[in-house]
Amino acid sequence: MKTVIRAFFRTLRIVLGPVMLLKERLTHPTGVKRAPEAQASVNQQCQSLALYQFSTCPFCIKVRQEMRRLSLPIEKRDAQHNAANREQLQQGSGATQVPCLQITEPNGQTRWLQDSAAIVAYLRERFAAPAA
Repeated sequence: MKTVIRAFFRTLRIVLGPVMLLKERLTHPTGVKRAPEAQASVNQQCQSLALYQFSTCPFCIKVRQEMRRLSLPIEKRDAQHNAANREQLQQGSGATQVPCLQITEPNGQTRWLQDSAAIVAYLRERFAAPAA
């Protein structure tokens, strides 16, 4: 019975994965427009961030959509198919839960932020869109 249940969910992921990726591409949000100097500053700040994610995880899609909305060029690291990234995630955060945002502070310390809602809140607070 356990094998049947696993096969069912694996088939479900295989079928729904491409649909979720298509939906993400079709509902691509428009990014925030900043002055070139402001965007350069944001780009510099984003170099200290990395998102560990799975391509078809709905929570990862939510975070990626918010990154697009805020025009954030954060490095995305595949923790599903890349064993080295998965190992870094396990070593750093203590789990392989995605999405997980690695934040390297100016003093060199690294923080790991898990949970899509917490990541989105952090990104909105740190990179809030300029008032129109």
